[in-house]
Amino acid sequence: MDILLLGPPGAGKGTQGALLSQRTGLPRFATGDLLRDAVARETPLGLDAKAIMESGGLVSDDIILGIVRDQLLLPSARDGVILDGVVRTVPQAEGVEALLSQLGRQLDRVIFLDVSDEEVLERIDRRRDLEDRADDAPEAVVRRLQAYRSQTAPVLAWYDDRIGVSRIPAQGSVEAVAERIAEVLEASS
Repeated sequence: MDILLLGPPGAGKGTQGALLSQRTGLPRFATGDLLRDAVARETPLGLDAKAIMESGGLVSDDIILGIVRDQLLLPSARDGVILDGVVRTVPQAEGVEALLSQLGRQLDRVIFLDVSDEEVLERIDRRRDLEDRADDAPEAVVRRLQAYRSQTAPVLAWYDDRIGVSRIPAQGSVEAVAERIAEVLEASS
């Protein structure tokens, strides 16, 4: 089963993706984690991505799709994956669809974690205090939300037209949101 988690920065994709991975046994693939790791290790990709991430911009589609392709070819991804925040633009959605098609697969479920900008800003403020992430600086967060609204939100309509999107209210406890996701997945199986 291939599952895509979408939502604005701070919606809880990472937290819910990790819980969903534990529940399903599917590997979780989060481009943000992989990019931050590349930045920390100062790889060529990491150095290219660092300035973009710190300014609140979105990393290019070519870089993202290259990472997705490499991950989908891993033996651990053979039975499916949880794509955590991978698709951020319509060209990326088209690219992921093509990559999965080459493997004889398709997305089984698109889950959108719906949360207000005010809640996002509060969550990221708390996360910044805990994790000290450079990409969580207040000005970078505002730019990321603007980029999300202009580039990523149209992806919802793209998926709605193809396979549908399950919209999950992402307010409340981590457990409550996880239960809402579980209910959606159980209803579709």
